[in-house]
Amino acid sequence: MKLTGELVKGLWRENPTFRMLLGLCPTLAVSTSVMNGLGMGIATTFVLIGSSICVSLVRGVIPEKVRIPCFIVIIATFVTMADLFMKAYAPLLSRSLGMFVPLIVVNCIVLGRAEAFSSKKPLLRSVIDAFGMGIGFTWALVVISAIREVLGSGTLGGFYLSRSFEPPLFMILAPGALLTIGILIGLINYLKVKKGIK
Repeated sequence: MKLTGELVKGLWRENPTFRMLLGLCPTLAVSTSVMNGLGMGIATTFVLIGSSICVSLVRGVIPEKVRIPCFIVIIATFVTMADLFMKAYAPLLSRSLGMFVPLIVVNCIVLGRAEAFSSKKPLLRSVIDAFGMGIGFTWALVVISAIREVLGSGTLGGFYLSRSFEPPLFMILAPGALLTIGILIGLINYLKVKKGIK
C-alpha cells in the first residue's frame, strides 16, 4: 500500500470509531464538548505517534514472549508525558477529561496499532499509519462532541447558539452518547451500501 493509503485509511476505511468500533469508552465519556473531544483526540494522536516510533524502532529486539508488556510500558511513557503536559499547560481541559487521559494506556486503538502494525512495519509507515489513525479518531470525536454539545447544551465550542433553546439534557449523558454514535454509524453504513463507498 502506498504511503498516502496508509495515511487516509484511518480517516475513513479503517476509522477507529466509526468503522472498527475501537476506543468507544473514552468516546462515550469525553464527547460532551468540542474542546474535550479535540483535547482527547490530540492526546491520543501524540501517544499513537510516539509509541509507534518506539515500537517500530525496537521491534527486532523485543522477545516475542514479552512484547505486549513492553508495548504497554512504551505507551504508558507517552501517556504520562501527555498527561503531565496537559496538567501544566491546559489545567481546565485536564480536569475536564479527568482519568480518561491516563486510561489512554489501555485504549485498544493504541495497543492495537502497536501490535498489528508498528511491530511489523518500518518506521515511516508506522508513523504515517499512527498519524492517520490519530486524525481519524480526533475527527470522529469532534463530530460526536459537536452534535452532543449543540443538542445537549445549546453551545458550540463553549459559545451559546441561542439563549431561547431548551436543550434536552440527556444528550450530554451516556444515553445521548450512545444514541449519537449509533445514528452516525447507521448513517455511515447506509451511505456505504447506497453509494457503494468502501
